[in-house]
Amino acid sequence: MGKLKVGIIGAGGIAQSRHLPALDKLSEKVAIQAVHDLNGKKAQLVAAQYNIPHVTGDYRDMLTDVDAVFICTPNKFHSEIAVAALNQGVHVFCEKPMAISEAACQEMLQAAKASGKILSIGYHYRFMKESQAAKRVIEAGDIGKPLVARVQALRRRKVPGWGVFTNKALQGGGCLIDFGCHSIDLAMWLLGNPKPVHIIGKTYNELSKTPNQVNIWGKIDHTAFDVEDHATGYVLFDNGCSLLLEASWAANIEEDIESISLSGVDGGVNVFPFQVNQSKHGMLLNSEANWLPGNSDPGLRQAENFVNSCLGLEEPVVKPEEAIQVSQIIEMIYKSSEQGKSLLINN
Repeated sequence: MGKLKVGIIGAGGIAQSRHLPALDKLSEKVAIQAVHDLNGKKAQLVAAQYNIPHVTGDYRDMLTDVDAVFICTPNKFHSEIAVAALNQGVHVFCEKPMAISEAACQEMLQAAKASGKILSIGYHYRFMKESQAAKRVIEAGDIGKPLVARVQALRRRKVPGWGVFTNKALQGGGCLIDFGCHSIDLAMWLLGNPKPVHIIGKTYNELSKTPNQVNIWGKIDHTAFDVEDHATGYVLFDNGCSLLLEASWAANIEEDIESISLSGVDGGVNVFPFQVNQSKHGMLLNSEANWLPGNSDPGLRQAENFVNSCLGLEEPVVKPEEAIQVSQIIEMIYKSSEQGKSLLINN
């Protein structure tokens, strides 16, 4: 079996910090053939660092020479690039979120179905050891029927002061679509991806629009800030489960919080830090994990799953039909906040 020939579209922070190092470690199965970025100098530097033979000025130029691409661009361009690649018969790994609207996600899904190629989305939280452990516990029936999922993805005064994170036109939103999407996806996956039917949400950006605010992650322009820095939501699913969520880049809290927990009929599970909570044998039992040695890098395991899926050796852990649900929930929270009311979803 030959190596999977891969192209990188977007050579910014996420490509350099996660995907390129992971693919480099999979060099027995992967050959990085080409890289594209609108900043040609950045693409040249990345090509030199990873011995990538081709730098392209237009991402379309690489599609006839690669088997798969990693899309690491601003959110606005995910769907356009993914559809073009899939139509060319190229497998696609797309960074999260899948796209900035459910309609754009559906276009990607239809292109994947028509081409028969792999389309997977970068929800790497699923590959964390805590997440994998929680999935096994839930599927084994240790917490019984899941009832409620609680999600908090809160940072204290850490609005990204670089890139285009606060540009609504390019990103589609702020903390919810950028940061909260990971926790929503993980909670949905642990619940078994039920269908959302009723959503109410509220978003805020008053804090970041106030001048002279402290921000740990760089300087932000409060006059141009047009995305949310805080969001809340409540989601009801077709099977009766519910999801409570809160996401923020700039919460006025004591310290950052990243918490996902599920309560079931027979017990519960906290994902970060991992703990199983049960009531049995006349006791309240809290079980912690004693982790065994092994690969704990979720970025590497994510890349390996995608590469192996393209080579026919595995099934993708993150399927596009599931990623669409995350984008649907985010879009409906935004709409609910704009309209000031709860919304029903017609699936």
